[in-house]
Amino acid sequence: MAVFRIGAILGLLLTGVWFPALQSREGYEGTQSNGLPLRGAVEHSGILIGTAIRPQRLSEPAYAATLSREFNLVEPEDAMKWESVHPAQDQFDFSQADRAADFAAEHRMKLRGHTLVWHHQLSPWLTERRRSPDQLALVLKTHIQTVAGHYRGRVLAWDVVNEAFAEDGTGNLKNTIWYNQPGIGFAGQGTAYIEQCFRWAHEADPQALLFYNDAEAEAINPKSNAIYAMVRDFKRRAVPIDGVGLQMHITHLHSDTLSIARNIERITSLGLQVHITEMDVAVPVDTAGNATTEDLQHQAEIYRDIAAACLRYPGCTAIQTWGFTDKYSWIGSHSRHRQGAALLFDHDYRPKPSYQALRDALQKRH
Repeated sequence: MAVFRIGAILGLLLTGVWFPALQSREGYEGTQSNGLPLRGAVEHSGILIGTAIRPQRLSEPAYAATLSREFNLVEPEDAMKWESVHPAQDQFDFSQADRAADFAAEHRMKLRGHTLVWHHQLSPWLTERRRSPDQLALVLKTHIQTVAGHYRGRVLAWDVVNEAFAEDGTGNLKNTIWYNQPGIGFAGQGTAYIEQCFRWAHEADPQALLFYNDAEAEAINPKSNAIYAMVRDFKRRAVPIDGVGLQMHITHLHSDTLSIARNIERITSLGLQVHITEMDVAVPVDTAGNATTEDLQHQAEIYRDIAAACLRYPGCTAIQTWGFTDKYSWIGSHSRHRQGAALLFDHDYRPKPSYQALRDALQKRH
């Protein structure tokens, strides 16, 4: 292990991945941590360690330095969503998403695409006019194939369809613009519309890995059962699907790790990959945004345990957090600032106990 660490550190220094060591330290003194960065810890393990990013923050030295040093996989939080890349029916704007793609290429990172089909964050031109299913199908096909085609050869994996199943405990599909309001011609036919989206995406980029991504389906429950049934059917019929994304937004410092592990096992046993795509672990915070030491330690244990559950199965090939610094986490505004401190680095880019716990779990993969 000592030999590996010395060799890996020298390699990181020579390639520039150990970014702060090669740059002015002004503005990000708190980003260094003892030992290998996360991407160094997984260098020979076959797993990707990633994070969702906001391309407009890449001009901030601390943000860019921490990102490039620690991660080998990036995914734009919003820059590839419909409202960002398709602002008018005859207009596409890839400027922000391209910025993320260029940063990834420059720093030898893989790129995940998120997301081609979702019923939120749609452009007004799409939602303010009524269209027939045939018209809407053409609009959606054009969107999928234009966006996926633009990044052909650059994106490792796409979240093709995001959050199509309801959170009501029934395992049913949501009523959405794509399914049945008015839908793209498959209303009442179960997951047929999702299948069509995967086929369009595969046509646009046959080399990209194609994922179905959802929330609250990490453990075994009616929703994850419905997703499992869908992907098992897709695999049986050779629908082009490569994996399932488990978002892993954890609240109330509780996760059923054993059930999550069983879910990962059954998905990967189909020959599909699992990516943990949006992990964060929200904790209670005071009015200043501070969490207790005890809660931060409990948070660290959850990060460690979820990583260990993933690493148990070779088919679980990526662990990705939804952002990496509490400075820009969505948890505060989402919870009306009752929760926060959900990520690996604090507001000043200092690594937290969760960072050390995750790194320790990753290093055990060697």
